[in-house]
Amino acid sequence: MDERHSFPETRCAAMIRRSHAIVALTGAGISTAAGIADFRGPRGLYASRRYDPEQTFDIDGFRREPRYFYEFCRDFVDTLKEIRPTFSHRFLAELEGTGKLSGVVTQNIDILHQLAGSRNVIELHGSCRNAVCISCRQRYEELTYEWWDRAMAESSIPPVACCPLCRGVLKPDIVFFGELVKGFGEAERLIADCDLLLILGSSLQVAPASLLPWKTEAPTLVINRGEVMLSAAANRTFIDDDLDGYLRNVAGRLGMGSVNGDFAV
Repeated sequence: MDERHSFPETRCAAMIRRSHAIVALTGAGISTAAGIADFRGPRGLYASRRYDPEQTFDIDGFRREPRYFYEFCRDFVDTLKEIRPTFSHRFLAELEGTGKLSGVVTQNIDILHQLAGSRNVIELHGSCRNAVCISCRQRYEELTYEWWDRAMAESSIPPVACCPLCRGVLKPDIVFFGELVKGFGEAERLIADCDLLLILGSSLQVAPASLLPWKTEAPTLVINRGEVMLSAAANRTFIDDDLDGYLRNVAGRLGMGSVNGDFAV
């Protein structure tokens, strides 16, 4: 279990200023301020039971009956079409632009990091940016939420999105239960080489993402509301605070362009 400490934004800013190979590991908490409920939170998928998680995200269930997933997908896409990246997403994108941030490893499927401008993003659980037809194996890439909305609307078996070539069922590039996560080896290497690890908005309840903080002995700052399933260690500092609010103060002390002029670190 974690132990919470007071950690002034000035010290966080100083650590960022000294670092040159920062990696961010992000979870649902970085996107809740944008209006996306944490699936495991009090208003999320697992608590509301509006959708059955096993039917929605089980790969064998998807192959048998994709409607369960697509009923969820229709509502998810409708939400995401109106969503914009949070301050924390933009903070990381700007930090990458300075060369200080090596990359982002995320558990999220909402592509908000990319929309904020981040380029080196490892999506452990995939996203809807790409898809493959489970019949003809045709791949579709760089898809937008508007594309998915149109594909579901034009389907012969709505709301299931179908392949434009053969009308087979499209599977988005999301990791379902029963599938391996994506890019885990790359994430391990990225974190092993970092000189500062930022864990932002993740309770680290889900493996194998929860194993990644153990891949480095570099200073690690964990900023998250609520309990984090990570034990205390000499290199780890736990900060129970509002993520956007905390990083706004850090950005101000760094003189980041998104707050007050050019980013000068």
